[in-house]
Amino acid sequence: MPLGEHLRELRNRLAIAVGVIVVITCGAMFFAKDIMNVLTAPLPACPRGAPPEELDGPCASLTMDGLTSPFITYIKVSLFTGLVIASPVWLYQMWAFVAPGLHQHEKKYTRAVVAFGVPLFLTGCWFAYWLLPRAIVVLLGFTPEGAENLVTVENILDTIVRMAIAFGFAFELPLVLVLLNLGGVVSGQRMLGWWRGMVLGIAIFSAAVTPTDPVSMIALAIPVTALYFVAVGISLLNDRRRRRRDPDANLSDDEASDIDLTPSPIGVPDRTDPAPDPGGADGRRPGGWDDVT
Repeated sequence: MPLGEHLRELRNRLAIAVGVIVVITCGAMFFAKDIMNVLTAPLPACPRGAPPEELDGPCASLTMDGLTSPFITYIKVSLFTGLVIASPVWLYQMWAFVAPGLHQHEKKYTRAVVAFGVPLFLTGCWFAYWLLPRAIVVLLGFTPEGAENLVTVENILDTIVRMAIAFGFAFELPLVLVLLNLGGVVSGQRMLGWWRGMVLGIAIFSAAVTPTDPVSMIALAIPVTALYFVAVGISLLNDRRRRRRDPDANLSDDEASDIDLTPSPIGVPDRTDPAPDPGGADGRRPGGWDDVT
């Protein structure tokens, strides 16, 4: 397709994805308060009126800062809910935009790979929600004695949303690597050679998107690193299967394949009797051509 057609298709795909997210977001606004209670549940709330010296373990008081903060928080919670619930739609739209440029066998593998995209994304979001209470306890443990922690609802929701989206997309790493391998872009052996840089990059990414405590960073880095090596293993198996079917599959475009120069026996040629010469008196064929021609 020309560039204009690609841009129009991209516009249509984005319109469908955004439309579904907006519809689900509008529906989630009716349940935003209940969703907010679920999202803020990991925060250990302090008993009302209890002095700090009588508290059993670290806790915090949940507050709202500003007159418009409740409304803005409702919008953020609804939008986050719409983004998560609509993930099958926008993931499919991403694939549908790329699929016309793939071969038929590549589409077959891509469908299988994309089918794992939504479960992995939702698993990453759930893992972030599971990890947050443990990270909060570690962070609140640095509170000095006699001090009271005041945490705004907007702050804790921003932390949850950031972690959930970061964890969800981080769990998509093996899909991207396997898809690149199935498309012939990168081999499993080359991905295996990247393991030092990938481990370091995953650790840096984990430190950037998680709260400032080592527990959260390690908890994210370990599963993502494991998923990376799982993707490498799948790619190596796929390369092995590809080599069995086509020994020259791993050759680059400017590399010549091995040629078998082993001589093979040639049988005795069959004897053929010469055809009678129907030439005329001038030595030419009836068609006017001589024997040499």
